[in-house]
Amino acid sequence: MPIYIPNDLPAKNLLEQENIYLITQERAEHQDIRPLKIMILNLMPKKIETENQLLRLLGNTPLQLDIELLQMATHVSKNTNAEHLFKFYKTFSEIQDQYYDGLIVTGAPVEQIPFEQVDYWKELTTIFEWSKTHVYATLHICWGAQAGLYHHYGIKKIPLSKKMFGIFPHHITDPNHLLVRGFDELFYVPHSRHTTIDEDAVIAHSQLRILSYSDISGANIIAAKDGRKFFVCGHAEYDRRTLAEEYFRDKQKGLDIELPYHYFPNDDPSQRPPFVWRGHANLLFKNWINIVYQHTPYHLEDLKFIKETSFPE
Repeated sequence: MPIYIPNDLPAKNLLEQENIYLITQERAEHQDIRPLKIMILNLMPKKIETENQLLRLLGNTPLQLDIELLQMATHVSKNTNAEHLFKFYKTFSEIQDQYYDGLIVTGAPVEQIPFEQVDYWKELTTIFEWSKTHVYATLHICWGAQAGLYHHYGIKKIPLSKKMFGIFPHHITDPNHLLVRGFDELFYVPHSRHTTIDEDAVIAHSQLRILSYSDISGANIIAAKDGRKFFVCGHAEYDRRTLAEEYFRDKQKGLDIELPYHYFPNDDPSQRPPFVWRGHANLLFKNWINIVYQHTPYHLEDLKFIKETSFPE
C-alpha cells in the first residue's frame, strides 16, 4: 500500500526520487477507491494447482481484488475436470467487452512447439491485442512471457541443450524500478523450461529493460518501458514441492531428467526442499498489484484512451 503524506512534507521529493509508494494529501482527498479487477488466463494443465499458487500470492495484499479466470476456447484441457472449468472459467467471447486492471498470463507446457503451431495461438494473440485497450497492466509468466515478448516485440525463443530446472540465484539489475522495490541483492527463483529468450534482442530493444538476471538461468524479470507489460521468465509462484513433483513424474516415465539444481538438500530427493523463494514471490506480486493500483484509471473504460503511461525511471 502507498504511504499517505502531506503535500508539503520535506521528505516528499526524496521519497519520489527513490520511487517509494506514496500518495499526497491532495490526491488522497480526490481519490475514489474500488476493488481491482484481475483476470488470470490459466494455460497450465493442472489448473486448480496453478489457481492455488497464484491466489495465495494475490491474496497477500490488503487491497480488495476481484478475480476472474479465463481459459482458451480453442483448446481442450485434459488435466482439469470439465465441470470445474464450466463452473469457474470464462472464455474470451464472454469477457471481450469488459475492462480489467490487471491480467496474468501463466506458463504452458508447449515451449518446444513453435508459437504458430500451438493450437490456441491465434486466440492468444487476439487476447494480447485486446489487452492493449482493455487491461491496464499484464504480467506474463514463463512461456506466457516468451509468447508475450514474441508477439509484442518480436523477441524469439531459443532451444536449450538441456532443461533449465531448479532454483537459481538472481541479482537486481535495475534496483529503482517499482516492480523490484525491496528485493534483496541476491534472491532465488524456480525455473522449469526447455527454451530461453534471445537476450541480445531484449537488450537491443528500446522499449524493454531487464530488471533481474541470473548468471546461470539468464534474464528473469523484463519490463516494458510503457509501464504496462511485465515478463517473468521463471516460476516464482511455484510451491515448495512443485519441482519435486515434476522430477518424480519424469523419472517414473523413464525420461532423462537431471536433479533440479540447488533444490534438494545435498541433492538427496528424499529430503524436504527449503522454500527459499517464497518471500520474493510475495513481494513480486505485491509490487505488481501496487503498480496497478497506483496507475490504473478509476473508470476502466478510460483504458481505451491511454496510449502510453508515464512511468518512473
